[in-house]
Amino acid sequence: MTELPVEAPESTPHTTEIVPIAPPRHAFSGWKVNLLRLMMLLGVVLLSLWLIQQRAHIQQMAGVGYPGIFITAMISSATVLVPGPGLAVVFTMGGILHPFGVALAAGSGAAVGEVSAYLAGISGRAVIERMDLYRRVKPQVLKYGPLAIFVLGAIPNPVFDLAGIAAGALQMPFWKFLLAVWAAQVVKMTFIAFAGSFSLNWLTG
Repeated sequence: MTELPVEAPESTPHTTEIVPIAPPRHAFSGWKVNLLRLMMLLGVVLLSLWLIQQRAHIQQMAGVGYPGIFITAMISSATVLVPGPGLAVVFTMGGILHPFGVALAAGSGAAVGEVSAYLAGISGRAVIERMDLYRRVKPQVLKYGPLAIFVLGAIPNPVFDLAGIAAGALQMPFWKFLLAVWAAQVVKMTFIAFAGSFSLNWLTG
């Protein structure tokens, strides 16, 4: 008995429906980001003007002023990739208290604050590692070590937090990282504090 061939049912082509992905509801739009930056800038300006107005009182309370500078610089540096009012406060206070004392307090506080970036890197959970800029900074930290940390930290540099994250990710010895950051921050804060001292003294005669 001959079996007749059985025709296989025609398969319908599989179509993939592309569903557009909506942006997250909580993502900031451009104007909201600009508004936030403007508000932060306005806050820094108002704070600086208030410090200048209270110049005489702050000079009489120098013992309280230096710890306040330390704490302000520490908090400003601890906010990874988010600018804080630290440099503006150092610039203003440099014209009120002794500039080198201001630089030493601010540099020490900023060094402690930068530990947050180091910890973000050493934890291995830093989202920032996907950034192209981070991938360019990390090889420099790997090659030059603490010297790269010092050079990047000694100047006002928005990518310095990336260097701190890279140092943690590369497991740079903590004491080397902290020493390089402290030296860099003191150098940077010295320039800013003395610039504030000369500027404020020139403006006030």
